[in-house]
Amino acid sequence: MTFFESLVALLLLAVVLLQVARRSWIPYPTMLATAGVVVALVPGSPAIALEGHTALALFIAPVLLDAAFDFPLAAVRKLWRPLVALAVVAVLLTTAVVAWIGWTFAGLPLAAAITLGAIVAPPDAAAATTVLRSARLPRRAVQELTGESLLNDATALLLFSAAVAIQSHGGIDGKVALQLGFAVPGGIALGLFFAWAFRYIIPYTRSSFGGNLLEFVNTFIAWLVAERLGLSAVLCVVTMAMFIANDPRMKIDARNRIQSFAVWGVAVFVLNVVAFLLMGMQARAIVGGMDPARLREAAGVAAMVVAAVIVTRIVWVLVYNRLAARFAVLRGEAEPASFAQGIVVGWCGMRGLVTLATAFALPNDFPQRDLIVLAAFAVVLTTLVLQGLTLTPLIRLLGLGEGNDHREKVDAQRALAEAGIAALEGKSGHVAEDMRRHFEIDRAALDGGEACDDFLARQRLKLKAIAAQRERLHALRDTDAIGAEEFERLQEALDWHELAIGPAEQRTIEEG
Repeated sequence: MTFFESLVALLLLAVVLLQVARRSWIPYPTMLATAGVVVALVPGSPAIALEGHTALALFIAPVLLDAAFDFPLAAVRKLWRPLVALAVVAVLLTTAVVAWIGWTFAGLPLAAAITLGAIVAPPDAAAATTVLRSARLPRRAVQELTGESLLNDATALLLFSAAVAIQSHGGIDGKVALQLGFAVPGGIALGLFFAWAFRYIIPYTRSSFGGNLLEFVNTFIAWLVAERLGLSAVLCVVTMAMFIANDPRMKIDARNRIQSFAVWGVAVFVLNVVAFLLMGMQARAIVGGMDPARLREAAGVAAMVVAAVIVTRIVWVLVYNRLAARFAVLRGEAEPASFAQGIVVGWCGMRGLVTLATAFALPNDFPQRDLIVLAAFAVVLTTLVLQGLTLTPLIRLLGLGEGNDHREKVDAQRALAEAGIAALEGKSGHVAEDMRRHFEIDRAALDGGEACDDFLARQRLKLKAIAAQRERLHALRDTDAIGAEEFERLQEALDWHELAIGPAEQRTIEEG
């Protein structure tokens, strides 16, 4: 079976598993990890070698930009203390514990042991946030996990790059020290530069497929340039995405936003599928190349590493939460987290794409590369399966299944309706009265008031009218009264009207 045939098989399997995930409490990354192993173990599956730096740029850069683009700066300002505790301190502690295991029990050189720790230290919040959305955990917990996944990658990859450089050079020299000193500020500055340049280029490519392609090209270029300059590529991409998303001068219209979000959602999903396929293939090749004694040794070390990353995170989260509850300076404006919330956040330590990509990026001549990659694979698979399958039952057991998301949504929708009514003050005429009545119906329907029947009746009538318009539009196309281009333009307009009228759940594509 060729790589392409394996990829097609896994994509088809991923589609099937997604339908299972949508109807169960199992997060789709857990299923993808298992599917990657199954497909890779099929007899005749090819052995694919992927250059390390290519893996980092291909798999991590788009995922980071996609997540950073939607993360609000206000959350960073409010939650920076717990974010530092999770994205910096937790990563450093996990790296230290795992490095000690690698140095003591596997005989790894210190720099190589730190490399192993940096590879498995950063959790990937993709699986966790997928479950948390459906469980309606408090927004703060979801924001902490999402923000952590953006910032802990920078910490882990800085450690990874430093440890690999020290191992390759045999120690710390002036060049390595200078590179590490400029990595963080240089990465942020470079990200701001790319965002500034993107602001002037995008108007020429907007409303075209070239504009969507430019978004990917700009992301990859930013990552590659940062790597070539020895700067933090993670901070470069995250800074660029947040600046573009929050710059008021960077206006994105509805058409481009819908198309861009759809393209990025599919691209990130496909990258996850490919990464898990490559993970399974690498693990198969490594296990097949080990003699039984070496395999037992590697399995023992991998088991200790898995236990270390899970326990270290839970212990640190609980300790930090108790310290933050006692000392306000450690939590800032945020309310102290409860013990149950700490347990859930601590259990959301699933490893994923970043761990896989950094393991791929190890040089082929790195000390005990086979053991390190196998340990990384074991951490990803175990955490995704063990924690992924138990996270939702744990949330229910702790009584955290109900959040305040519905109240927030109702309050936001009421605020929008009132803003529309306020904008029509002083306006007269039947058109203004119709519009005012439209917003009043929306506002009253939020509380299930007397106008709720009016809201439902309006919705039914509009959908019936759009259905008639759609039928007439197809008749015009079938009789060749209009061309294909005009048909597509009018069909898109009807689609937007229908989405605006229908329930909010119909306006988003489910992730899993």
